[in-house]
Amino acid sequence: MDTTLADRSCFFLERLRWLGYNARGNSYQKREEAVQNILPVVLLVLLLAVAILQILILRRRVAIDLLPVQQAFRGVEDSYLRSERVVREEIAQNRQEIAAALGQSREEMARSLKSFGDLMVKTLSELGSAQRSQLGNVIDQLTKLTEVSEKKLDAQRTAVDERLKQIRDDTGNHARLLREEVGNSLKSFNDSVLKGMNGMAEIQRGQMDAFSAQLGKLIETNQQKLEGLKLAVEQNLKAIQDDNAKQLEQMRATVDEKLHGTLEKRLGESFRQVSERLEAVHKGLGEMQVLASGVGDLKKVLTNVKTRGTWGEVQLGAMLEQVLTPEQFATNVCTREGGERVEFAIKLPGRGEDRDEVVWLPIDAKFPMEDYQRLVDAQEQGDIEAVEQAGRQLEERIKSCAWDICEKYLNPPRTTDFGILFLPTEGLFAEVVRRLGLVEYVQRQCRVMFAGPTTLWSILNSLQMGFRTLAIQKRSSEVWNLLAAVKTEWSKYGEVLAKVQKKLQEASNTIEDAERRTRVIGRKLKSVQQLPAVEAQAVLKLTAPNDDGEAEAAEDL
Repeated sequence: MDTTLADRSCFFLERLRWLGYNARGNSYQKREEAVQNILPVVLLVLLLAVAILQILILRRRVAIDLLPVQQAFRGVEDSYLRSERVVREEIAQNRQEIAAALGQSREEMARSLKSFGDLMVKTLSELGSAQRSQLGNVIDQLTKLTEVSEKKLDAQRTAVDERLKQIRDDTGNHARLLREEVGNSLKSFNDSVLKGMNGMAEIQRGQMDAFSAQLGKLIETNQQKLEGLKLAVEQNLKAIQDDNAKQLEQMRATVDEKLHGTLEKRLGESFRQVSERLEAVHKGLGEMQVLASGVGDLKKVLTNVKTRGTWGEVQLGAMLEQVLTPEQFATNVCTREGGERVEFAIKLPGRGEDRDEVVWLPIDAKFPMEDYQRLVDAQEQGDIEAVEQAGRQLEERIKSCAWDICEKYLNPPRTTDFGILFLPTEGLFAEVVRRLGLVEYVQRQCRVMFAGPTTLWSILNSLQMGFRTLAIQKRSSEVWNLLAAVKTEWSKYGEVLAKVQKKLQEASNTIEDAERRTRVIGRKLKSVQQLPAVEAQAVLKLTAPNDDGEAEAAEDL
């Protein structure tokens, strides 16, 4: 129990010390409040401890030595007094430090404010004096400018008033004269117009009388002429009507005859064309029936899974035969021991130094027609849910086909690390490639790449170019050997050419000697008379020239 009380006393002392240390960073009021709050708590705890001890003692009714308890209480009391004294000393010290710091801050602030106030007063006084001087100058200038402006305005006002008065006087005089002149002119013009109108009225009355007389005569003449013209027109119209009736009768007969012949001819041609076209339609219907039966057969072929797979393999085989040579691919190749055979595989050169070893590139044709047709039908009907479901089924089917190729036919290093899944139609290939993430999944997980007819054609052409490049590389050593042999023979050929040149030089020298001797003999024979060619041949017994223009002697001279 003594140990427990001592521990609690130490705890309260540490708590008081902690509060005293923390009180240094706060204000004086907070420190006082903390001490006043913690002291009643400590006293209350001590009283509770004493009460508990007394209750325990009364219950046990045992003689207990209270000396240790009293000593503990005295120790607690001494500790409390020491703690209180320490806290009060620290609070007083903190109060003095804060007061000193605040006094220094107030002094510094007062000095700063005083210097700032002096500077502001000085600056404001200087600005005020400068502004007062500038305002005085401005006021003087404005006063002078106002006086000058008032004088100028008075002078201009006087001049304008005089000018306006003069203009009003002149305008009144001119207006009066103008009114008088206009009145006189209007009066004279009115008189002349009245005289002219009276004269014109007299002239018009005379002209109207003459015109009325001439018009009456003209009306009588026109009535007489109209009567005669009416009789002539009636006679001519009657004659024309009779003539037109005869011509119309003739034209009607002619038209009836021609219409009858033309109608019969046109009807005959029309019936003939209709019959020909009916025959053509009948033939077309027969062809359509044949085509429908062919379409039905094709549908049956495509509906049968085995036949459809065979059709895809036939198409794949035809493409391989068109692009590659028979030595570059094989059929029914076994890529695993005891495993299934792939329909087609392309022969690739071996890896590393062993180029003679064959590495197979497996290609398998798949044609999931039912799944693709369900997707197309759903797209045509516009059913979004059916489209999504059919798309998922198609993806699952394609993934299943890719896993079959991966598990059955891929066997590195005997085969390549990847295989090719051939889709026989471009529509199916486009739909598979369009599916988001399907191509990446199949290439990454199954190590299989898709190929449609066009894509496979490009791949095969690329492989063909690679085969040609490889063949060129293989034959390059033979070419170099051939070039080395040619170089050796070429050196020998140079030696032979040197010998030929030497022989030709000797022959040329011999020919030059013969020409020189011929010239010498010719000079010697220049004085001899020349015989005709025939006699010369007879004398020398020479034959006639041959096709090359050369003469040969029949016998030795």
